[in-house]
Amino acid sequence: MGEIVPENVKSILATDCGSTTTKAILIEKRDGEYRLIVRGEAPTTVEAPFEDVTMGVLNAIAEVEELAGRKILEGDKILSPQTDEKTGVDIYISTSSAGGGLQMMVGGVVKSMTVESAQRAALGAGAIVMDAIASNDGRLAHEKIERIRQLRPDMILLSGGIDGGTISHVVEIAELIAAADPRPRLGMSYQLPVIYAGNIKARPEIKKRLDEKTDLSIVDNIRPVLERENLIPARDKIHDLFMEHVMAQAPGYKKLMAWTHAPIMPTPGAVGKIIETIAKLEGIQVVGVDIGGATTDVFSVFSDVFNRTVSANLGMSYSVSNVLAEATLPNVMRWIPFDLDERDLRNRIKNKMIRPTTIPQSLQELIIEQAIAREALRLAFEHHKSLAVGLKGVQQERTISDAFAQSRTGATLVNLMELDMLVGSGGILSHAPRRNQAAVMLIDAFQPEGFTRLAVDSIFMMPQLGVLSTLHPKAATEVFDKDCLIHLGTCVAPTGEGKPGAPCMRVSADLPSGKHEEISLSLGEMYLLAAGVGESVKLTIHPHKGFDVGAGSGKTVTASATGGVVGVILDARGRPIALPEEKPERVRKFQEWHKALSMYPEYSF
Repeated sequence: MGEIVPENVKSILATDCGSTTTKAILIEKRDGEYRLIVRGEAPTTVEAPFEDVTMGVLNAIAEVEELAGRKILEGDKILSPQTDEKTGVDIYISTSSAGGGLQMMVGGVVKSMTVESAQRAALGAGAIVMDAIASNDGRLAHEKIERIRQLRPDMILLSGGIDGGTISHVVEIAELIAAADPRPRLGMSYQLPVIYAGNIKARPEIKKRLDEKTDLSIVDNIRPVLERENLIPARDKIHDLFMEHVMAQAPGYKKLMAWTHAPIMPTPGAVGKIIETIAKLEGIQVVGVDIGGATTDVFSVFSDVFNRTVSANLGMSYSVSNVLAEATLPNVMRWIPFDLDERDLRNRIKNKMIRPTTIPQSLQELIIEQAIAREALRLAFEHHKSLAVGLKGVQQERTISDAFAQSRTGATLVNLMELDMLVGSGGILSHAPRRNQAAVMLIDAFQPEGFTRLAVDSIFMMPQLGVLSTLHPKAATEVFDKDCLIHLGTCVAPTGEGKPGAPCMRVSADLPSGKHEEISLSLGEMYLLAAGVGESVKLTIHPHKGFDVGAGSGKTVTASATGGVVGVILDARGRPIALPEEKPERVRKFQEWHKALSMYPEYSF
């Protein structure tokens, strides 16, 4: 492929091969900026009877051709570069999670240290971590061997020990892998790729044990010294091997790889890339979530540190029963503002699992599904916070003020008061009948503090934009901001607890319409200010003693809040949100909030 000069790029075609649907988007440069023109989709064709992923890709591109009135295909070739206004495209890129995505195992010495670092490297590269094996995980050697054989991952990442430290433990794990002699999930005749990213001193011993039995790659140590993590070399190697092994074995991918201008990326790795790019370009702290049918992915960037976690058992269709099991029935029931028999709820959830593609047929069903989504998102975020942490095992110098602030190693990096933007993606959020419902689901599940911008992905094109950001950051960010994100508005929420009904905050608001509003909110109230996309509201907030909107307890804050399709939401429910214990009072409160935020205007409870 020829060298791509970003300034000369007039058109970009991008596809995402999902497990069920292949989506294609066409981006063109119009009036000096890049915009989404059309999108097409077709069923993915990775499985029998087709067993060739390119068929689904060509079908999705054919739909784009028809909608855009542009000739892109010549038989089964993509015309590139663009020759005139209506023929060919300058760039073609793709992502993929077809065939179950990238499934990995990680191994290391200490569960809370090198193994966690290895997990972060694998998750950041877009993998699902099937299991993590550690010297101190409490399992016997034969159990670990059996587990490696049984899981058949796409690849294994082995780490352990700081450079120059003891080598015996990491060599033991290598011996277990050699004894298991694992076969890869795809391509039976191939050796399983193993990446070694541990103590440099152990490399000769690792080679001796694994070189012949596996396809061994050696990269820089993930934890060269205790106080530093070095994840990039391992992540890059995972991407390369994903292309060489996993993609090369999946039906039709060799052909697809020859078409693209950039390596095919695992879909979640690409979503992480766009979140990282936005955080860097705008200099902001971001949390993104993608809630699917089987898994929920959470991404975050705080203080330039990127983290991703996959909750493989939390989803809205295939995994919906797991959400109920993990969240427990009372936690789902607390978000439902009408009388519902517990047995009725269980049956509805079982039906959803049996028929995963069904959508709610009544408003009651919609409210129940959105209640389950709140719990799936909350649990996935808890999981994320537990993995997005500072490095464990590090002795840090601490001052007395640090000790009082409880700034300890291994504490979560997720700071909701510093969070600038929360982005939601996935059917339940992107396709909520009213955007107000999506905004409140995000607020209830993540409980943002202070001022936080809210957005949802309009048609799930974050993966394609993630790959594009590696070739053409300008095009990726322009389309992300103008066409991909639907800006919902800003949530303004003081932290603090108190008695329901006690004063929480006084707000002076200068609205874009020129109107001035003075609002006093008690604890447990919500209020919506009108401000559209591109508009902002000038706010002066006087929190009551014990409440904080970012400047400290009881301290006044003057700031502008960005509007959106919903507006500016004043959330005076305190943090953590305290829902009334008694059901009648809770239902009354919900109805009050739904009315204040016009979430279900056509429904009287």
